[in-house]
Amino acid sequence: MKPSLNTQVAGIEMSNPVIAPSGTFGFGEDFVRFKDFDNAQVGAIVLKGTTLRPRLGNPPPRIAETPAGILNSIGLQNPGVDAVVKEILPRLAESGLKTPLIANIAGDTVEEYAEIARRFNSAANLAAIEVNISCPNVRHGGLAFGAEPEPAYEVIHAVRSATKLPVIAKLTPNTAKIIAVAGACIDAGADALSLINTLVGMTIDLRSQRPLLGNRTGGLSGPAVKPVAIAKVYEVFDAVGHRVPLIGMGGIANADDAYEFVLAGASAVGVGTALFYNHRAPREIAAGLAAHLERAGFRRLSDAVGAAHKGPWRVTDETA
Repeated sequence: MKPSLNTQVAGIEMSNPVIAPSGTFGFGEDFVRFKDFDNAQVGAIVLKGTTLRPRLGNPPPRIAETPAGILNSIGLQNPGVDAVVKEILPRLAESGLKTPLIANIAGDTVEEYAEIARRFNSAANLAAIEVNISCPNVRHGGLAFGAEPEPAYEVIHAVRSATKLPVIAKLTPNTAKIIAVAGACIDAGADALSLINTLVGMTIDLRSQRPLLGNRTGGLSGPAVKPVAIAKVYEVFDAVGHRVPLIGMGGIANADDAYEFVLAGASAVGVGTALFYNHRAPREIAAGLAAHLERAGFRRLSDAVGAAHKGPWRVTDETA
């Protein structure tokens, strides 16, 4: 009997644990046009980050390759929440897509987050709202909402009060207080946590002797960030994994990577940068993940979640 890949995150039933995370899948419309894309390929789709009003994004260049990943500085370019609710979500419904859709929201103030959530609350085909708390808090010097527990609590509490949809808090790794932030988000009403968002990075153009990206810094994603992401998922699961499920992401390119995240404590995984060069990656990763579970003797995905925390850890020849 093949192991079951079914998983549940924040009350969302998924046929498999592989999620297309925000920023790598657009609003899903381009991918559903592929003939070999079907509703079973991903367990859920997280829509492109959406703000209260339309945004043009950052000046170019916006993308820079690194030896083991990419830096992006898109700047949340999007048409605004009203266009997503009135135009994009209806088109996705008409396409016949049955995959659960999760909105991703971002704002400069607590009030903006709450208002975006309120407007998304009326959408018929949304399964949940993911809250990007890596955005700068303009009222407090630009520090990211997710860098400290107090502002993280304020945002998640405001969103929770503005919507009946499940709320997922997306955590930034760019803080020394990720455990405190995770706990604050749960206390504020988050139904799940997703981690990690990108790491802050920079590259300098040798010819101009200036930062290559138009915004100077950008978010680093891809294989380079996987060890950091694994450590954060493991750490957060150890502290609060008994309270809410985790969605792990950061550098997942194959089934081995995904399995590591599951063992660290993730009930679902996000495959992002790999989509830029292989739109079949989610399907391939799901199949490989099932093979890993079968070899390990797990009957279902949930049996493997957090398995790396069980039993005594000891130094071996391989780990010494």
